[in-house]
Amino acid sequence: MSTAPQASAPPLSDFDAGFLVGILVGEGHFGGDGKQPHVTLRMHTDHETLFRWLMERLPASKLYGPYHHGGRHYYQWMARGDVLRHTLLPILERHLTPELDERTYRRYRDMRERYGV
Repeated sequence: MSTAPQASAPPLSDFDAGFLVGILVGEGHFGGDGKQPHVTLRMHTDHETLFRWLMERLPASKLYGPYHHGGRHYYQWMARGDVLRHTLLPILERHLTPELDERTYRRYRDMRERYGV
């Protein structure tokens, strides 16, 4: 699967934004590498169509894998840098609230505070 940046995608529909937030609430990780923030999603290779959907909508994000080790088979998607700051954070700011999921909201806010984004 290609991870090369493509032409920028059109703005996400309300459905796409809601679906993306739902995926990240359920499966996403909000953190960083000590230097820059990132949002990651790691799921079984059975979810390849979901990862293709993500790459179509956020083509500047990165997809790694598939990985096969230790009996595990997965892809890892990552948003950092410009795609995180200019595309994903505005969606999360609009749709991710403590009323939706307090724990995920806290992890998201912690990432923003830790990295000053």
